[in-house]
Amino acid sequence: MTDPASRGRYATDASIYQMVVPRSVQDIEAAMEIARDEDVPILPRGGGTSQCGQTVNSGIVIDNSRHLNRVLDIDPNAMTAKVDPGVVLDELNRALKPHGLWFPVDPSTASRCTLGGMAANNSSGGKSLRYGIMRDNVRAISALLPDGSKARFDTSAGSGAYADLVTDMRSLGQREAAEINARFPNVQRRVGGYNIDALSGDDVNMAHLLVGSEGTLAYFTELELSLAKLPGEKVIGVCHFSTFDGAMDAAQHLVTLHPQAVELIDDTMIALGRDLPLFRATIEAFVQGEPAAVLLVEFAEGSAAANAAKLGELAELMGDLGYSFGAQGAAWGGVLPVIDPALQGAIAEYRKAGLNIMMSMKEAGKPVSFVEDCAVALPDLAAYTQGLTDIFARHGTKGTWYAHASVGCLHVRPVLNMRQDNDVKTMRAIAEEAFDLVKHYKGSHSGEHGDGIVRSEFHEKMFGRRIVSAFEEVKTRFDPSGLMNPGKIVHAPAMDDRRLFRYGPDYGVSEFETALDWSAWPGAAGGFQGAVEMCNNNGACRKLKGGVMCPSFRATRNERDVTRGRANTLRFAISGQIPGGVGSDEMAETMKYCLSCKACSRECPTGVDMARMKIEVLAARYKAHGPSLADRLVGFLPRYAPMASKFAWLLNSRNKISVIRKWTEKLVGVSHRRDLPVWSSDPFRDNEAMDANPDVLLFADVFNRHFEPENLRAALRVIRAAGLRVAVAQDGTGKALDCGRTLLAIGAVDEARKEAERIIKATKTFVTAGVPVIGLEPSSIYTFRDEFLGLCPGPDAQALAKLTYSFEEYMVNFPKLPLRPLKQPIYVHGHCHQKAHGAMSPVLDLLQRIPEADVTLIDSGCCGMAGAFGYAPETVDISLEIANLDLVPALNAAPPGAIIVADGTSCRHQISGTSARRAIHVARLLEQALRG
Repeated sequence: MTDPASRGRYATDASIYQMVVPRSVQDIEAAMEIARDEDVPILPRGGGTSQCGQTVNSGIVIDNSRHLNRVLDIDPNAMTAKVDPGVVLDELNRALKPHGLWFPVDPSTASRCTLGGMAANNSSGGKSLRYGIMRDNVRAISALLPDGSKARFDTSAGSGAYADLVTDMRSLGQREAAEINARFPNVQRRVGGYNIDALSGDDVNMAHLLVGSEGTLAYFTELELSLAKLPGEKVIGVCHFSTFDGAMDAAQHLVTLHPQAVELIDDTMIALGRDLPLFRATIEAFVQGEPAAVLLVEFAEGSAAANAAKLGELAELMGDLGYSFGAQGAAWGGVLPVIDPALQGAIAEYRKAGLNIMMSMKEAGKPVSFVEDCAVALPDLAAYTQGLTDIFARHGTKGTWYAHASVGCLHVRPVLNMRQDNDVKTMRAIAEEAFDLVKHYKGSHSGEHGDGIVRSEFHEKMFGRRIVSAFEEVKTRFDPSGLMNPGKIVHAPAMDDRRLFRYGPDYGVSEFETALDWSAWPGAAGGFQGAVEMCNNNGACRKLKGGVMCPSFRATRNERDVTRGRANTLRFAISGQIPGGVGSDEMAETMKYCLSCKACSRECPTGVDMARMKIEVLAARYKAHGPSLADRLVGFLPRYAPMASKFAWLLNSRNKISVIRKWTEKLVGVSHRRDLPVWSSDPFRDNEAMDANPDVLLFADVFNRHFEPENLRAALRVIRAAGLRVAVAQDGTGKALDCGRTLLAIGAVDEARKEAERIIKATKTFVTAGVPVIGLEPSSIYTFRDEFLGLCPGPDAQALAKLTYSFEEYMVNFPKLPLRPLKQPIYVHGHCHQKAHGAMSPVLDLLQRIPEADVTLIDSGCCGMAGAFGYAPETVDISLEIANLDLVPALNAAPPGAIIVADGTSCRHQISGTSARRAIHVARLLEQALRG
């Protein structure tokens, strides 16, 4: 993988990177042998979520996450597990859960970080107060040494060359014991440098030296881990403070109650969370008033009674500290208990997303990571945070605070623009002053996120020359030729060397015309640059379960096929680092497996909307190359559908005759393995709904109009049963209105804009009068609330968006539908766009109106069909793989008589094509339940 796009996805600057994706340890051995022969460095990589530059370098990048991801052994009795280095933490914990166990190091990136990366970084998490950090939970590491030899690093003395290495390291530990004791900070969160403090004493575990070594000493091939019993039910006491200093001072007192975590969220984080639809409801549920900060104090004491007692102690302690919700000024505050597990989970997801929420700012400046995880003793926490705030203020910036108050390790990032030399100089000045402050309080300058490029050069300031010389001795003894990830921990480059930056000294984006409006973001191309650069590489899109993002990556495990990989490739394209730019073949290949599911627009904590960005790529290609025949058949479907429906019998014969199926694949690019939607010979007509003075306008989309008109007719009956008048939205031309969704799918943006303008004009009088517009097909109706704002920016589009609803979002407001019970259980698969717009709750609430209804939401992610995506020969396999990840197993597990509900046309076709089930629209089910 040496093409510019692949290198760009694994690089943060313009250096030349190569990529290897090993399937076995033997592949790694072969790559290392080549690297030794060619004198090329090696960089092991996991999820690529490091924040300090650990996983970028010039050399061969070896991605463990795609194939080396097996859980090798679980021993419930010994409470240990053995894993490949590429196993994702959440995947391990899913495998451990049936045994009542978990791996208790819980970083916020658990959905995508790998165990090998966690060990290399010496990761920690919110519960380190109780469970310790990675070093405390790794029993042994099997590794390849730079010379090609193998060794198991544990408490044994070993034999042969490895025994000599152990002897040398123990001698170093004993020799430097006094200096280590004098120089290493006495705080739990010290992950800077090599763990040479582990080399002295009677019980030396050589694995602990490798933990935190950032891939600089050896290549991990297997890890043996210590496990813990799953904690029982827990409670959270949300301690509110009217001042930030008050929260910082209180932390040292709150830990005396022995909680398993104390996590900080400041008022800026709260405000940013309220601005994000994904977290708004959660914030309102656990934040009372307008606190300057809250501390989340978590207890898991083994029983509800014990947990309640701890909450009582917490409330009493806050009272002893002088806080009351009835007080004024600095004394205002108190404890809001959170008992509900669902709300606890939502708070945990919000807290885990803290870093990325900070990065959701749309300004050119962003919170920058370089002093963000320093750690000090709790009695010094208030003074330290005030001192660092003063440093930021002297340099004209400020920071947002959150994370691990329980161990004195708070994450804070000053807002800077790393494209500007002045801000780079400011970063350097802040770093120098901040680390002086940390040293004053005898704290750790690297408390959680490791050294990498950002902090390695400051080791001498923090530890002294003698300790740094010992680090260098370790590196030389393991890796005399400097093969393994050079420039990290020892012999580091300057942290402000812009040649190493994502935005290097020559980085720039030239102006070019975009198809959509991007003015909400800063930068060139009308703000498109700023939208692309919102991706901070946090990797939330690499999660394998939960939510929808990113369905193609879940099937392929290829960095190319994840939101982050696509955003990085776009960044390279718009900055001239990929020939041909946005319309290039490389960019088209990168977007090939994007299903335009819109999940990233909601689930990406920084709000990267890759589906919208894909439209720009398609538009550039459409403009350069024009549409293919397959494109025309997809994009212009609404225009030829009225004529085609007259020949429904002929067109439907394609599904029945194998020769025609294969012929249409060659001619128009529709896989012969797929049945096409069945044309209706009795399509829906606008005059079926022409009530005077309508209470609501119904948008009749092309899919339901011409393939499943019974859905629209069912919706009319349900709407009228609620006592409402309804009319179909039309413009008087006799030509059906079209949302432009199919046109956007092929990049025909100008044509789609014309259709959007028609709808905006046709509905304006009704919208002005407050008449809502509703639709049945999620991918169509949500175009009104989303893409129309980019196609036709202005007050008319905004007014329409505010009055646009899905069928369920509107009908849930009318509780008196005369519905009768249905005997069968109801299983609901949500369309990706419904999930992206937070619209599944109305679906479930409406179905629950059916008396005695037993409604289950299938945890199914994306169905994988995505319109034409699932029919194309080059993407049909991925479409089916995605369906088989979650949806098909869930359908197979549902009771035989269950009713399957799916609002999306594509979803219903995927379900019928991959299982024995048949799904219906909510409107059809409600029609069945109507009395009479």
